[in-house]
Amino acid sequence: MNAATDRDFEAAAAAFAATVIGGHVDPEVEALIAQAGALRDQPDQALPLLERARALAPKHPVPLIAIYRFHFYGHALEQARAAGEDALAIARSALGPDFGDVVPDDEATRGDAAVRFYLFTLKGLAYLNLRLGDLDEARLMLGELRRLDPKDHLGGGLLSHVLARHEAGHTTSLVDGPVDYPVRGWAPKGT
Repeated sequence: MNAATDRDFEAAAAAFAATVIGGHVDPEVEALIAQAGALRDQPDQALPLLERARALAPKHPVPLIAIYRFHFYGHALEQARAAGEDALAIARSALGPDFGDVVPDDEATRGDAAVRFYLFTLKGLAYLNLRLGDLDEARLMLGELRRLDPKDHLGGGLLSHVLARHEAGHTTSLVDGPVDYPVRGWAPKGT
């Protein structure tokens, strides 16, 4: 994910936390996350603070996002994926059992914090699965993202193009290959 995507994800997560899960995070949780941030060069001390924050607010996305970022930027991608899967479950729960029965409309995809959080989490998990070489899981995540965001508002199509190129036998890295992909849009199905 790039800096703009990170900012979009963080904004969606903050709005999600404020509107869907019941408001802002407890000040004690915020303080633990801030302490962990100040100790980012000491991961053995920072991670327990983040885990404590999560224990205090287990259904709130903010500590979970902090744990995800800790692992992602620490290159512990399997742990980041586990945090992302937890985030997806929380978002799915907040959206209700019928979410996805009908594809969200453009307004929801662009402006509903919970829908955007869910979709960005799917995209993040697809990326992590690509990085980890779990192509079947990446394909599954991208398929669901394509179904729920057929106009590619969130840019998942690019990851789909990367996966398709790799599967077509191109020898470039899954994530560091050439930039000849379209800026937006899903490839036609079956290509």
